[in-house]
Amino acid sequence: MDLNTITEVSRPKARAELNGWRQGDAFLGGGTWLFSEPQPTLTRLVDLTTLDWPALTASGDGLEIAATCTIAQLDALTAPVEWTAAPLIGQCCRAFLASFKIWNTATVGGNICMSLPAGPMISLNAALDGVATLWAQDGSERRVPVADFVKGPLSNALEPGEIVRSIFLPATALTARTAFRQVSLANHGRSGALVIGTRAANGAFTLTITASTPRPVKLEFDALPSAEALRARIEETVDAWYDDIHGLPAWRRHMTLHFAQEIRDELDEGAR
Repeated sequence: MDLNTITEVSRPKARAELNGWRQGDAFLGGGTWLFSEPQPTLTRLVDLTTLDWPALTASGDGLEIAATCTIAQLDALTAPVEWTAAPLIGQCCRAFLASFKIWNTATVGGNICMSLPAGPMISLNAALDGVATLWAQDGSERRVPVADFVKGPLSNALEPGEIVRSIFLPATALTARTAFRQVSLANHGRSGALVIGTRAANGAFTLTITASTPRPVKLEFDALPSAEALRARIEETVDAWYDDIHGLPAWRRHMTLHFAQEIRDELDEGAR
C-alpha cells in the first residue's frame, strides 16, 4: 500500500544519524505490516536496513540476531552441532505460515516490536532467554529480556525514539533440549497457542507460553515438575487467556494445558 502522508525517507549509515526522532517518524525494517494498511499519522520513514547490521553473529557465547535479520536469513542459519536447541529456530519460523515474500522481507525485530500474542519470534526469543538491546536517542542503550519486553497486544517496553538493535541468545539456552507445540484454528491460520519447553543440562525445566496469552508467560522450575504441579503453576500464573477471532479463551487454555503435559513428558529423562 502506498503511504501518501510520507514526505521524507531517511537512510542512515551510522548510529549518530538516528538522532532527531520526532512525532510522525517510523522506523522501517521489513515493512510487511507498515505497508499493509494506512498510516495517516506518519510523515517520515527511517530505514534501518541501510545501517547494514550483520544479520547473524554466532560465537562461543551464543547468537546475536540483528533486528533487521529476515525470517529467511534466520531459518537458513547453520548452527553449531552443540546447539541442540537449533531445531526450534525453524519450528518458530514456520509458525508464521507466511509466503516466501514475507519470509524474505519480514524481520525478527519487526515481529517482536509488533508485540502480537502470536508473534513466533517473540516465542522463540523468549523461550531461549533472549535479551534485546535497545538504542535510545541520547546514545545510551539498555537490555531487556524479550519475555519482559512484550507488555501485551501491540504494547512493549520501547520508549519514544527507541529501537531494538539486536537480540542475544546465550549458549546456555542454545544447548538445552527443547520441545515445541503449536496449534491454529485453520491450516494456515494465526497461532492460537504456541508452547515451548526447554530442559537444561542441570535438569532445570522452563515452559514458555505464547499466543494463548496476551503476553509471554515463562514458568521456571529447578527440576521437571510433576504433571499436577505443572498444571497448578499454569493455572495460578496465567491471569488471562487471549480472546480474538483466532480462538476462544477456553480453547486456548485447554490446548495450552494439553501441550504443557505433552512437553513435560517429552522432556522427561526417560521419555523418547
